[in-house]
Formats: sequence, structure tokens, C-alpha cells
Amino acid sequence: MAENVHELRPKEPGPKEPGPKESGPKGPGPRLPESEKVTVNLGFVDLGRIDLMVRDGFYANRADFIRTAVRNQLDRQEEALRQSVARRQLSLGLTHITRAELEAAREAGTPLSIQVLGLASIADDVTPELARAAIASIHVLGAFHASAAVKAALADRIA
Repeated sequence: MAENVHELRPKEPGPKEPGPKESGPKGPGPRLPESEKVTVNLGFVDLGRIDLMVRDGFYANRADFIRTAVRNQLDRQEEALRQSVARRQLSLGLTHITRAELEAAREAGTPLSIQVLGLASIADDVTPELARAAIASIHVLGAFHASAAVKAALADRIA
């Protein structure tokens, strides 16, 4: 079984272990989450097999096994993913949209079409009115963080 493990990665920082500060598109930005929680239902036999791998020391815990398995599968599909990102013209990684960027788009009369694979976040000081005036559409494959009011204002524009 060990030959199926391609890479063991170091434990990711938890909520009490700060990781490196993330940077926004124009330098240091607000602290952004490093991951998003996902719930997965597994069969009992698969779960038992994972527990056995953990018990035998191949992985630190179930989450470590699952993260490694997901990364390995994404690595195997790397070329198809790369082509899809290019074809869809997605911005890859972390995209933080600031109030200043949205004000500039509104003033220029060119609403933004935001397309991200990763994390898209809108600054906390952005009002729902500014977001509606400056954002034409949002398509995020991953996670989208914004205030509840901004998300509500953009509900008809979020794909």
C-alpha cells in the first residue's frame, strides 16, 4: 500500500498555530484562511482502511490521509486541469478585491467579471451598493468570502 503514497506533506497549521501571512495582489493583505472545511461521506470499509494506515503510522490522522489522496489525484490530472484553467481564463490562487479596485471599476464604467479557481475575497469595507455597481459577475471554483450583505447584493451575479 505504501507505494500508492506519492508525497507526505508536513502538518498544516491549525487554528492556534499561525501560518505565514498571505499576500494580496498588491503586497501584504489581510489574513486569509489557508483552507476550507469539506465534509466527505465514506463507506465503513474505506474508513477502516484509512484508520489502519493511520494506526500503522503512514499518516498523522484521517485528514492527513484525505488531503494527501486529494493532492495525489489532482497531480495525476494536472494537464487536464491546466488546460481547463487556460480555456476558462480563470485566475489561479488567492484573489482579494479591495474597495479601491471596485471604486476604480465603477468610475471607469467597466464592471468586473471575476473568475477564480481558489479563493476570492472581497474586502470588509466594501458596501453592497459598491459591489453591485462594480461587479458584473462572479464565478468561483473553490471558496468565496465576503460579508453577508455583499453576498446578498450579488446573489444574482454569483455563478
